[in-house]
Amino acid sequence: MTKTRMLDQKVSTLVKERPYLLDFFTAMAITVPRDQTSLKEFLQAIPSAHLTEFSLDHQSLTDQCFDFIEQMEIFSSQGQRSITEVTIKAGHDKNGDPEQHEVVLRVGEVVAVVGPTGSGKSRLLADIECLAQKDTPSGRQVLLDGEVPDEKKRLSGDQQLVAQLSQNMNFVIDLSVGAFVRMHAESRLVSDVDSRIEQIFRTAVELAGEPFTLETPVTALSGGQSRALMIADVACLSASPIVLIDEIENAGVDRRRALELLVKEEKIVLMATHDPLLALSADRRLVIGNGGIVAVLETDNKERQTILELLGIDKRLARMRDLIRKGNRVSSLTKEGASLLGFSQV
Repeated sequence: MTKTRMLDQKVSTLVKERPYLLDFFTAMAITVPRDQTSLKEFLQAIPSAHLTEFSLDHQSLTDQCFDFIEQMEIFSSQGQRSITEVTIKAGHDKNGDPEQHEVVLRVGEVVAVVGPTGSGKSRLLADIECLAQKDTPSGRQVLLDGEVPDEKKRLSGDQQLVAQLSQNMNFVIDLSVGAFVRMHAESRLVSDVDSRIEQIFRTAVELAGEPFTLETPVTALSGGQSRALMIADVACLSASPIVLIDEIENAGVDRRRALELLVKEEKIVLMATHDPLLALSADRRLVIGNGGIVAVLETDNKERQTILELLGIDKRLARMRDLIRKGNRVSSLTKEGASLLGFSQV
């Protein structure tokens, strides 16, 4: 559509087709009309005094508006690069000794990163997040489909190849949950924003186990609620082909359900964890020691059978946690209650 034709279009129609325009005008404290006003009439009707506050006039505002549309359409047409494998070329440990393992992560694979606290699990995730090129403390190099990533794309972050879920989620933006998710959904140019917001919200509440609303300020969310919201956002909205998770067991969320949501055929999932249930649910385990990868273990059939036993223990502990959260004294549990928890007596 030419600029002339777009200027003659109704603003309400343009915003419906291009939801990101609402954010463009909202950033300038300009209210978008819902009537039959054309874009040209709307732009010309904005008081000059208001535009002066943003160092703009009517022509420069129009130019910026079309530049914004052009950039967003370029972003949309580029889509998300498809990645089939990520190669982690060996670096060195904290003593400078070379790593003995080069690792290839493939689409549809879940890989756990295990090791003692302080061993370097988070460093490995960080290397992948920044697509390290022997320029981090580990000296590792990360290749995408066997190739060195373009330097400009690597540093600009435009490709959004990696979605990172860290241990700490702190919001500083003063928005409601609904407004926050809407902003992200519109920036991703999804076709049905309202239904996607509802999907993310319902998923987050399910994961958190603590009720909150779309009107709740994101700064008022608990740690578990914040992590649940971001996990739901990544699972339901993010197109990033690589997902990195740092100790999801500390999130205060339904971690098994969270992992199920995040594991998709088109994703590469790497998670640092101390949780044996999550570690054994992975296809492989990268064992980290003294800052280096010291072993790569395939999950065998005997270990997979252990998952069933761990699930039973996990369910019993979950019931116990629920009882304690509701204010029950464990010492006062009846024999029947103890049996439900899987214990002979309490």
